[in-house]
Amino acid sequence: MTRTATGPLALIILDGWDDADANGSSIINRAYTPNYDSLRANFPKTTLTAGADAAAGHLTIGAGRDAETEVSVVADALRTGEFAANEILNHAMKNAAGHGTAVHLVGLLSDSGIHSLPDSLYSLLRMAKRHGLNDVFVHGILDGRDVEPRTADIYIEALEIKMADIGAGRIATLCGRFFAMDTEENWERTARAFTMLVHSEGERAKDPIEAVRGSFLRGISDEFISPIILEDEGGEPVAKVKDGDIVIFFDHRADGMRQLVRSLAAAENGERAGADIICLTEYDRSLGLPVAFHAAPVKGGLAEIMAAFNIENLRISDATRANELANEFTCGFVAENSREHILPAADVLTLESEPEMKSFKIADAAINSIDGGYGAVYFVNMPALASLADGGSESASVEAVQYLDTCLGGVVEKILDMNGTAMVTSSHTASGRVPFHLIDERFRDAELVEEGSLRDIAPTILGVLGLEKPASMTGRDLRRI
Repeated sequence: MTRTATGPLALIILDGWDDADANGSSIINRAYTPNYDSLRANFPKTTLTAGADAAAGHLTIGAGRDAETEVSVVADALRTGEFAANEILNHAMKNAAGHGTAVHLVGLLSDSGIHSLPDSLYSLLRMAKRHGLNDVFVHGILDGRDVEPRTADIYIEALEIKMADIGAGRIATLCGRFFAMDTEENWERTARAFTMLVHSEGERAKDPIEAVRGSFLRGISDEFISPIILEDEGGEPVAKVKDGDIVIFFDHRADGMRQLVRSLAAAENGERAGADIICLTEYDRSLGLPVAFHAAPVKGGLAEIMAAFNIENLRISDATRANELANEFTCGFVAENSREHILPAADVLTLESEPEMKSFKIADAAINSIDGGYGAVYFVNMPALASLADGGSESASVEAVQYLDTCLGGVVEKILDMNGTAMVTSSHTASGRVPFHLIDERFRDAELVEEGSLRDIAPTILGVLGLEKPASMTGRDLRRI
C-alpha cells in the first residue's frame, strides 16, 4: 500500500522536547524557534503524557498501548521477591558455590534507573551471601551522564557501605561508561573494558574512592575514567575474570551492555574469557546466553500492522537511537516493508562541543528520502536535545533546540510541499509532558483530544492512513472525528 494520492506521512520525534506551552521554564521557551512557533500557531496541537525513558517511550509509541518494559519487569521482581527467587540466577550461584568459582557482577553504578537499578546489584549480593559465596566481585561502570557528573565517588561509597552491611562483595575494577558501554561499535573502547576484566590492564589503586577522586582532580569526569584495577594488600589484582567463573551483568537495558557482553561471550576479538555469562535481560539473542528476566512480547504493534497492509516505511536517526528504533519502536517485529537509515553518532568526546549532533544529517536524509518517493511513512528521530539533557549545559541545550528548529522546518516544509501529513512529538521528557502537533493543510481546523498519551500516536497514524486500529491497541485516535 502507498499513499501517493495524499502524500507521505512523517512522525518526527524530537527526544527531550517538552510541552513549552504548559511549562514556562522550558528550554524551548528560551530558544529562538520561528519554525516551531509557526507550527504551534497554525496547526492543531495537544499535550500527551510521557515517561522519562527513551526506550519505554518508543515502545509505547510503537505498541499503541502501555507495554511491559525490561525495567518494569525487573522492578516488579525486586518488589515482589521474585528477583531473589529467580531460577537462572540462583542456579548460577549454586554452581559457583559447588565448584568454588568466583562470581563477577558487572554493571552501571547509578540510581537513574535508565540502565540499571541499585537494588538489582544489592539483591545479587544478598543472593551470593545466602549461597555462602566468598569470592564475589563487583566491576563497577561509572555513570556521570544519566546522573550528575563527578558523583561516582558517592555511588562507590554507598556500594561499599551496602557490601559491608550485607557481608558480601568486593570492588575489583572500575571503568567509565565511555569505554564499557559503547553502543556504536567503537571496539577499541570496548577492548579497554575487556582487557580490564580479563587481563587486569589499567591504573592500579588500593582505594576505589581515592582513585576516582584522583581522576576528578585531573579533570576527568565519571564516564571518561579509564579502567582502574583494585589491588589487594599484596599488590595483586583483587580479581580478574577467569575460565569457569560466573559473570552476571546486572543492567536491565540492552544497548549499553551488548558490545561488552559480546566481547566476553564471542570470539570476535580473537579470544574469549571462557566464563559462564548470565544477562539480567535479553542483550543479544544471537549469543544464546541465559537470561534472567524477559518482558512479555508485544503483538499487534504499529510495525506489524503496516507490514500486514504492505505499507513501506523508513526509520531515520543516528546510532544513539538505533536500539530504540530497531527493537522498541517496532516491538521487535521485523518485516521486509520496513527499513532503517541509521547515521553514525557524532564522533565527539562531549556532546556540548557539538550540540547539533547529527540533526542536520538526519533531516537531510529524511528530506532526500521523502523527495525520492521511498515508501509512504517516515519515522524521523532527532535525539540531540535529550542527549544534552543528560549532562549538557543550558546554553548548549538552547543551541540544540535552535538547530532542531531549523531541521524541523525543513522536513515539515518538504512534507507539506508533497501534500502530506507531519506529526511532531517527543518520546520522553523529564517533565512527563510532551507536545503533539498534527500538521496537514486538510486538518488545520481539526480538534485534538486533550490529555492524551504516547499510546495514542499509533492509532492516530493508522487513522490518517485510513486503517482501523487493532484491538491490541488501547490508545485512541487523537483527532475528534
